[in-house]
Amino acid sequence: MSALELQGVTKTFGGLRAVGGVTFSVPERSIFGLIGPNGAGKTTVFNLVTGVYKPDAGTIRFAGDELSLLKPAQIARRGVARTFQNIRLFGQLTVLENVLVACENRRRSGLFSALLRSGSFYRDEAEMQKRALELLAIFDLDKLADETSTSLSYGNQRRLEIARAMMLEPKILLLDEPAAGMNYGEAEGLKKQIQWLRDRFDLTVILVEHNMQVVMGVCEEIHVLDHGETIAHGKPEEIRKNPKVLAAYLGEEAPDEGAPAARPAAQEEEAAT
Repeated sequence: MSALELQGVTKTFGGLRAVGGVTFSVPERSIFGLIGPNGAGKTTVFNLVTGVYKPDAGTIRFAGDELSLLKPAQIARRGVARTFQNIRLFGQLTVLENVLVACENRRRSGLFSALLRSGSFYRDEAEMQKRALELLAIFDLDKLADETSTSLSYGNQRRLEIARAMMLEPKILLLDEPAAGMNYGEAEGLKKQIQWLRDRFDLTVILVEHNMQVVMGVCEEIHVLDHGETIAHGKPEEIRKNPKVLAAYLGEEAPDEGAPAARPAAQEEEAAT
């Protein structure tokens, strides 16, 4: 059974097509890779799934809902959470407070309870703080709970973003380059954490990542984009040998296929937007 289905999804910006007719389905409880050279449209796909952008054509379905009809907050409440390519933490808040920010749509007590400081409000606060600390412990950040988020190392800031996303109790977790800035050991640890999170919380994980150590080591199925279009889909061992994929990353033409050259590495992922 599919957790997420994209069918013919297209998005253009000022006449430039960032995503063109992309179709794929993500199996439930899988770790699914979405890869491609810089500027391939990967983050644009994430923005379409989470409601930041609306598709010009095509459908995006999750748990029976057409996501393009919903607002980002509604999509998050249905169980779709994400991290970002560029770290987006609240720099003046502590590590713990950054995670607690994400629990607002999970609170049971309302504004009236908060104003009266009722028992249900305090129980809600205690429950949310307990869950936040448990998530921080998973990512070895609990001892840094009272530090400001900007004081963390780059790798720890990445992990904090994942912990914050998990506070939403998602069914699908979209990770946008979580291994960026991590060394080999940190990337190996991230692979184990992703697998553990999937198994522990019955998650579906969709991973955008340039670190092939992580992609090939953790993804069970991979979809490859180049210039906003699909060029390959399959198991890691198939993708590793696919001539179109090799051509896209190496900037050469695939034999007899005329595959387009990869964009310059300096071009940003969202350049097409």
